[in-house]
Amino acid sequence: MRKFDYLKFKTYRWDNEILNYLSQIHEYKGRQELYLRYKPIAMERLIEVAKVQSIESSNRIEGIVTTGTRMGQIAREKTTPRNRDEKEIAGYRDVLNTVFDNYEYIPVNGNFVLQLHRDLMQYAETGNGGRYKIAQNYLKEIREDGTETVRFVPVPPYETEACINAICENYSAAIADETIDPLLIIPVFLLDFLCIHPFNDGNGRMSRLLTLLLLLKSGYQVGKYISIEKHIEKTKDVYYGVLAESSFGWHGETEDVTAFVKYMLGIILACYREFESRVTITGETTIVSENDHGKKKVITIKNKAYDIVKASVDTKLGKFTKREIVNICPSISEKSVEAALKRLLEEGYVKKHGSGKTTFYSKAY
Repeated sequence: MRKFDYLKFKTYRWDNEILNYLSQIHEYKGRQELYLRYKPIAMERLIEVAKVQSIESSNRIEGIVTTGTRMGQIAREKTTPRNRDEKEIAGYRDVLNTVFDNYEYIPVNGNFVLQLHRDLMQYAETGNGGRYKIAQNYLKEIREDGTETVRFVPVPPYETEACINAICENYSAAIADETIDPLLIIPVFLLDFLCIHPFNDGNGRMSRLLTLLLLLKSGYQVGKYISIEKHIEKTKDVYYGVLAESSFGWHGETEDVTAFVKYMLGIILACYREFESRVTITGETTIVSENDHGKKKVITIKNKAYDIVKASVDTKLGKFTKREIVNICPSISEKSVEAALKRLLEEGYVKKHGSGKTTFYSKAY
């Protein structure tokens, strides 16, 4: 079995692009903490939207889908699953809620990894939930002509439990050491998890749930408000490419983790940027004034729904839907968004295309 020594990254020479990512993320993290303090109501709405998007995107990456309406109902526990896909979606929902609500009390160890997987697969009919793989699995690539090739062979079943225990123990040791930025160790842990591929089903979804868990435990809360899974889905071709690049030589411990670390940092940074762009149009303007005696006073001014929607439209490039605008305007109702879009149409600020469920808009230039 290979070794997993995360403390070796104390002396690892990261390139300037990665160091720049770290610097920007730390800066955004500091500003996010201020937003969370001054806009708690808007933040609750962002959590609701992020949960639905995370459940939808993470499952869709694996080809697990349902309608948008059903997705929202399952995410909010307003209905029961009707088929196998919806059962798997419900499992992801439950584990996501567990991570969001209990991350501070969840230890990083093999037993909890199994519990997460058990709950993820609890509604599935395979009966494999909470059990490591019992047969060798393979990571395959489908060529353009439809033929398959084996891209990577994960560890055999008899080594799986020991490997998972090892990465958990070494991750915990590296975090406790406090000399390596957690943002560098988290992607390495995820890469190792994916190379171990401990389950016969659910490895990709588990890796994304672990991403959220580890970031939250390290104080990076952006995944609660912006869907990390959505950003991974949007760049999944790049994701699979860097995973292949960084897993080359993994069994011989000669892999270069740089590409995967850089990709994950880019995803986290993109989430922070989206978070900041959303909170600037949440419907409130916060002004901090100071009187002659140096005493600070915080004044919050409510913005009109029309101004909020117009500001959100200005952030969009190309076509967009009403639902997209609703999602980035957490402080106002869907009816208010509809009324604002209607006014923007009448003013010639936006154009409407299609009808019914195919309706979308674009900014008029």
